[in-house]
Amino acid sequence: MNAGAGQGGTQEGAEGAANPGADSRSGILPAQAIAALAKAGGIRTGTPFAPDQIQPASLDLRLGATAYRVRTSFLPGSGRTVQSCVDRLSLHAVDLRPGAVLETGCVYIAELQESLALPGNLAAAANPKSSTGRIDVFTRVITDRGEAFDQVEPGYDGPLYAEISPRTFPVLVRSGSRLSQIRFRRGTPRLTESELGLLHARSALVDAGSPSFQGGVAVSVDLAGFDGLVGYRAKRHTGLVDVDAPGRHRAADFWEPLAADGSGSLILDPGQFYILASKEAVQVPPDHAAEMVPFDPLVGEFRVHYAGFFDPGFGYAGAGGAGARAVLEVRSRDVPFLLEDGQIVGRLVYERMLDLPETLYGAGAGSNYQAQGLKLSKHFAL
Repeated sequence: MNAGAGQGGTQEGAEGAANPGADSRSGILPAQAIAALAKAGGIRTGTPFAPDQIQPASLDLRLGATAYRVRTSFLPGSGRTVQSCVDRLSLHAVDLRPGAVLETGCVYIAELQESLALPGNLAAAANPKSSTGRIDVFTRVITDRGEAFDQVEPGYDGPLYAEISPRTFPVLVRSGSRLSQIRFRRGTPRLTESELGLLHARSALVDAGSPSFQGGVAVSVDLAGFDGLVGYRAKRHTGLVDVDAPGRHRAADFWEPLAADGSGSLILDPGQFYILASKEAVQVPPDHAAEMVPFDPLVGEFRVHYAGFFDPGFGYAGAGGAGARAVLEVRSRDVPFLLEDGQIVGRLVYERMLDLPETLYGAGAGSNYQAQGLKLSKHFAL
């Protein structure tokens, strides 16, 4: 499906990515503009992109040849490179080319195959891929001289690295494995509260009767149940998850189903990892992208949704969605915490696309979670 046909802006957006002076509009770069940016040298890699590596509004990032087991997580800060920090903190190097096991509770720094030479008006932000978050692998992208995780400053010229820390399952990765994704942004395309209301009136963003738009579109948790289940709790001391082997793992070996008991509540145990789902069905119109933002810790001692990017067309009826639940990756922090059905657990912020993507999420883009309900990652077969 060519979502950009007849819209008149697709070629302009691609040219603007390659030539920063050609386009002054704000927006998230679509797939065709990401491809143009790479062709112009803004994204550098020693090996060609995989056929499905460019997503509707993001680029998957591939692990390189080497990872380093380090003593601690870190940020380089102004004036230091990631490699200089790794040289000081590394315990040993791990060769990823034949495949390697990354153990739970350990921190690794892996070089990525992609590096950047961004124009001065283009920034980027990274996030774990959906399937990465759903297996509780905590991963963040780091840049040289970086003072924040997952943020790439406008005009950045240098390598990219991934910090990787499996929290629940040990994982098997290799050179070329894709755990993170990056989104390119020009200007300030985020919608205000009033703009969210207007967009919702045009194309319903959630199926709630009276949605809240303060700080983004409110998303609540569904604990009433899906076919008798409210979610899944990860088992401990399991086998390996091969991140490049979809459908090869028995869900029963890794997950404990949580039956709906009619209470509409769930006590989160500290240190346990849960897969739950939103009460609202979510839609992302083709001309926008969305992101689940970190939840206010003053509302509860838990973390929701490691993987926050929602591509244009997610849940969109025209791309086979007709609304899709947001799957919630949930971990309680230090104390047990009571979640109740309908409790707000996150907010979706929406941003304008620079142009319509040539292909929407769910329409030939290798999408695994279109029209989803309560769903484990693609690695597991029920």
